[in-house]
Amino acid sequence: MLPRAKNRLFSPALNIFFCRTMSFQGLPSCRPPPKELARPLKVQHKILLGPGPSNCPPRVLAACSQPILGHLHPDFVTVMDDIKAGLKYMFQTQSEATFAISGTGHAGMEVALANLLEPRDVALVACNGLWGERAAGVVERNGAVAKCIHKDQGEVFSLEDVEKALQEHHPTVFFMAQGESSTTTLQPIEGFGQLCHRYNCLFVVDAVASLGGVPFFMDAWGVDCVYSGSQKVLSSPPGAAPCSFSALAWKKIESRRTKVTSFYFDAEELGLYWNFGSKADPKARKYHHTAQISAFYGLREGLAMAAEEGLEKLWERHARNAERLWDGIERMGMQMLHTNKNYRLPTVNAVRVPEGVNWKDVSMYAMKHHLVEFSGGLGPSAGKVWRIGLMGYNSTSDNVDMALRVLKEGIEKCRSPPASTL
Repeated sequence: MLPRAKNRLFSPALNIFFCRTMSFQGLPSCRPPPKELARPLKVQHKILLGPGPSNCPPRVLAACSQPILGHLHPDFVTVMDDIKAGLKYMFQTQSEATFAISGTGHAGMEVALANLLEPRDVALVACNGLWGERAAGVVERNGAVAKCIHKDQGEVFSLEDVEKALQEHHPTVFFMAQGESSTTTLQPIEGFGQLCHRYNCLFVVDAVASLGGVPFFMDAWGVDCVYSGSQKVLSSPPGAAPCSFSALAWKKIESRRTKVTSFYFDAEELGLYWNFGSKADPKARKYHHTAQISAFYGLREGLAMAAEEGLEKLWERHARNAERLWDGIERMGMQMLHTNKNYRLPTVNAVRVPEGVNWKDVSMYAMKHHLVEFSGGLGPSAGKVWRIGLMGYNSTSDNVDMALRVLKEGIEKCRSPPASTL
């Protein structure tokens, strides 16, 4: 028994107070615990060859299992600094306004457009798939005006296309997806930044499905804002959206006439946490939100693996394995969605569904019999293609060969018999 002098917290008066405050008498009866949660969680390993997420390498998964830290703990701040350095390398930028958002790649789109646009501003949006259409919707939700230029799936925009629209609409921002994963189109972006700047317009790029899989040079190509996702080529868990603003874009943000409608996505507030911007204090980071601690561990490790391989080799590996897939599809007597190889996205590849075959039957067969994921089309490509992802850890020659084998087998098993001529 504790000595009386050290046992004051357990005095009768305090015990009565404690019991009264913790009494649950008179409350409604609780519903019983869900039976589903009595089962242990078991997730079967599958090979994710869809448009994302991609499989995480064991090294990334091990990093995610590191002990949780506070979001302002000095050791976690070091992780944040490591992430910033890695993202500056991936984006090929010197911008200090480079960071990771706690959210998926879609959060990157929200941050980019919400911070660079104010009510009644005009945004020019390149639409050749779902993500251009989605960006136009985000523009409108922020009270700005979206002006879209359109191309059919597989077609890309020229400098002439965009210059004509810049002259007509006088936008504040021009949005373009480098990797339009819904139609698996690779949009060349070199030259567009300089073009936009001649018309006093900021250049925003969606690189969610392309970063690390194809060349990207933020500073050299005059990109003012770029965002991506952790779950694609970086092969990290979903939940972190890499993002970077140029000095020109940051000047626009700091001179806004109105507040960003979302506190969570306010880049200036995020800058106080990530230690950039004119209001940041290098000696005292400001609390903004509880960051995705474990997801950031994984992103940091995914960036480390990309840096160890080197960007040039990373790009070459993705190009080589995409070519291997394309050649295999042609040998099977099938077609890729896009005939021009220069406009094919090497990270997400669209294979045309042959006549007499239901894409979903084949995808379900691949999952049931081989634990391999193939996805269908999205937006304008829905029902017409399979989208086969070869990103990061999953971009290997063995995975290409397996994908071709499983796809061929699935088509043979699921093809509808020819109609009778009788």
